[in-house]
Parts: sequence; C-alpha cells; structure tokens
Amino acid sequence: MSEQPSPARFLDDLLADAAQSAGQRVAVRYGDQALTFADLNALATRWADILRTVIRPGAVVGVTNVLTPEFAAAYYAVSRAHGVVAIINPLLPAEGLAHVVGVSRAEVVIGTPEVCARVESVRDRLPDLRALALLAREPDQTLPTLDELATSLDDASRARADNAAGEERRDLDSVVCIQFTSGTTGPPKGVLLTHRNLTVNAAQVAQAHELGPDSITLNHLPTYHPMHMNSAVYAGATQVLCPQEDAVDAIALANATGATHFYSLPVRLGRLARDPRLPSLRLSTVIAILSGGSALPPNTGPVLEEQFGIPVIQGYGLAEMSPLTHSDGPHDYRRGSVGRALEGTECRIVDLTDGTVLPEGDRGEVQVRGPQRMLGYAGAPPLPADAWLETGDVGYLEDGRLFLVDRIRDVFKCDNWLVAPSEIEMVLSRHPAVADCVVVDLPDDLRGAVAAALVVLRPDSSSVSPDEIAAWTNAQLPYYQHLHRVAVVAAIPRSANGKVQRRDLRALIRAPDAVENPVP
Repeated sequence: MSEQPSPARFLDDLLADAAQSAGQRVAVRYGDQALTFADLNALATRWADILRTVIRPGAVVGVTNVLTPEFAAAYYAVSRAHGVVAIINPLLPAEGLAHVVGVSRAEVVIGTPEVCARVESVRDRLPDLRALALLAREPDQTLPTLDELATSLDDASRARADNAAGEERRDLDSVVCIQFTSGTTGPPKGVLLTHRNLTVNAAQVAQAHELGPDSITLNHLPTYHPMHMNSAVYAGATQVLCPQEDAVDAIALANATGATHFYSLPVRLGRLARDPRLPSLRLSTVIAILSGGSALPPNTGPVLEEQFGIPVIQGYGLAEMSPLTHSDGPHDYRRGSVGRALEGTECRIVDLTDGTVLPEGDRGEVQVRGPQRMLGYAGAPPLPADAWLETGDVGYLEDGRLFLVDRIRDVFKCDNWLVAPSEIEMVLSRHPAVADCVVVDLPDDLRGAVAAALVVLRPDSSSVSPDEIAAWTNAQLPYYQHLHRVAVVAAIPRSANGKVQRRDLRALIRAPDAVENPVP
C-alpha cells in the first residue's frame, strides 16, 4: 500500500488548523452569512464546552446534516468534546429515526424542529436518549438550542455526564463518527469511522480534486455531506452552500461567488442537461463539475462538457470508506470511468464465484482497502486491519482506472439516496389489503432507479386499487423510497427457502396480466 497523503489527526483539528493558518478566510457562505474559519472554529469550541457538561467522553450525539453552517460547527464540536457524532438524515420518517438513534445509542440529538418532533414521537423506544436540542433558535419552539442545552437539563441528567473523573484518552483509531448506510437486506447499518479514516480521506479527496486555499467549492446538495466539508476544511477552501434544488440557480450562485468546483447530484445534473435554458448558461470560474454516489444519467456528461467546456467527473466510494475511494481530477480524467484509486488506496477485481483476483479488463466484484476503511459496523466485531472491503459492485480496471458495470446486491440508488427494498416492504406489508409483496428497482434516466412493487391482495380486498396502496405507503416514507409503480399479481414467485430474485421480477410488473398503476 502506498504512503498516505498526509498524517492522520483528530477530526476537530482539521478546523483548528484551518483557523490557525487562515483564520480570516471565509470558510462557509450561506445566503447572507459568511463565517470565517476563525468564526467557525470559535463556534465549534463554544458548543464543545457546552457538550462537555452534558455528555461523557465517548458518548454519541446525533446531529442532523441539514445544509447550513450550524451543522459544520456541531459536527466538529462533538469531536472536540470527545464525543462520537452520528449523522442523521433529516428526511427520515419517525421509524427510520428510531432505528438510527437507537442503533447509535445517541444520548443527545441536535436537529431541526421537524426532526426533533419525529424523534420525540418515538422517544419511548430510545432508552439512551436524554435530550433534544435545536441547531438554531426557531420561532414558537420550546426546545432548547445547543447553547441552552446544559441549563435545560435537570441535576440528575447533568450528574450522568459528570466528567470529574477525567477525560477518556482518545487516539487516532478511536471511533468519532457513525455514518449510516443501507445493507443488502434489513435496516441501515451504522458505519464506525475513526479520526484516522476521516482525516486521511479529507486529504485524499483534496489531493484528487485539486483543492487548495484558493478553491471555492459550491455544494449543490440536499444535505451537508461530511466528505465535502472535511476536504474543504483540510484544504482551507471556501464552501458555498446552495440549498436551491434548481441547477440553474446553482450556476448563477457559482458565477456570483467565483466557485472553482461545482459539486452536485447525478439526478440534478441529468435535469440540467435536458433543461431548455441550458444553451444560455455559462460557468465563468468553475474548473470541474463533480458528481458521485450513483451513475450519471446517459449522455449527461458529454452534454454538459460540451456546453461548459470543463470536465464532468464521477467519483466512487462507500460510507464504509469514509467515503471516497476513486476519482479523477480536473486535469486528468477519462469519460465513463470513476477514476483512479486515491492515494494510499488499493483496488482489486475478484471472480464472483471463487474470489480469485482477476487481471485488468476482466469483470468481477470490486474490492477496496486503505487507511480510510471503516473500523466495522455498530454492534459487530471490528474488521481485521488488512481486510478488503467487499463492495457488492461489479466492475473492471483499465489502465488503472475503475469502470463500474452493475450491482450485485438488491439495494439501489434513487436521487443519490441508497434504497433498501426490504425497508419499503416492511411498510407496504402493513397495509390491511396486502397479503404478500416484494419491492424491486426500475431504471430511471434521471433518478438512477425508482421503487416498484408486486402486491398480492387479501381475498376480501379486491376493490382496493394500486393507487390507494401506493399513496398509503408513500405517506410513511421519504420521497426517495416512494413507490412509482404498483402491480397486483396472483402470487409472487419464491424459491423453496422463501427467497425472491428481485431482478428477475421486474418483468412481472409490466406483464399484461398484471394490474399495474404508474404513480406520479
């Protein structure tokens, strides 16, 4: 394994170092807000001091990753308080929040009023949770802000967080973050990431994307992903947060702020490539458009490259790898590839049947390892230090670059969100008219894939329409898990041991004898 691109450090030291070397440089722009690295570091320190009176070293604090500067400050504050930050998706319904907060054993959850209300509704199932707090003061809210958290707790709660015995010694290989991802079956898994994992990957990403003190990254993302945040802070680069979904608005903001790197989602870039306004658009300072998490829609890269005259780069990674493992750079890329392995990262392709390592050009499962590989999953034994991570993706190598072909597993991505069919099935199966069901993915040019379902109705429920079933199910799920097609069938084919081959069932949804319904 090649040498790491920079020494590992404690996660919150990324921000402290940036404040020391470039304190007056703007760290984050958000609307009219402009926080310098010194400002952001001071806020993180203030919140860390408060958290030290509330949590013991090693305790988990859930932080909702909304696209605001407050998330960044809270994220580093938890690390500085010697806690573990669990990343919470703000779009999760109450059931999903109960799972991630429960698995992480979070003692405090910091988020928006909407997230806190959903957590409160399942609080009776969360014995470890002691407090809820808001990232920022909101009108008509009785919950405390993070600044008010310590004074809001009673004496018994504060006593549980007594640090008088001294702080637990932390090391670079101790867990500092829990990032959730979907597995092949069942609910999301908690990925345990260490200080070393995250800070080394921050340096790897900055190196691959050519980020430096003069870089200005535009984050056109629905939530604040720690990868973009950590790499920019490591490089001392300015981050511009763009909450507007319309890519045309993002392009205007990129030009207005002098952005050099344009980060967006495949689905948003796909819509931009088909937008009738595209011919009138220009990017004056951006040197590369960077996309990751799922494949770009067909022809999106070539269309945008021709229009803007800059590369459209796809990267590759997994939450288990902190997350990036492969990416080309603005001045070294190849269309269709997800790039070369990052500095210090190894990649191999193995045979799907016997696991033997395959030569360049042969297709098999992608396996990776490096200093950014996770410690393990929450509730499971740690992985051996030199273990390869089995990605579940099929690909091949060519001239050192990775090309992806397909997924082995049943999970799929919609709008860059990883979707586990079993999670949708758990909700769908609770509908009173549903006797049996299975969820599969259908390809979608813009979203990557969308969920569809085969449903067997109960004998007394023949009058219930697929539309009604879809609406009932979708009301309980985040938008990226919504059913876009429901087909009623007489029976769902299963093997002798009860398993289904989801990919073999797609055709059934479009079969002429199925009662199907496309859901808008």
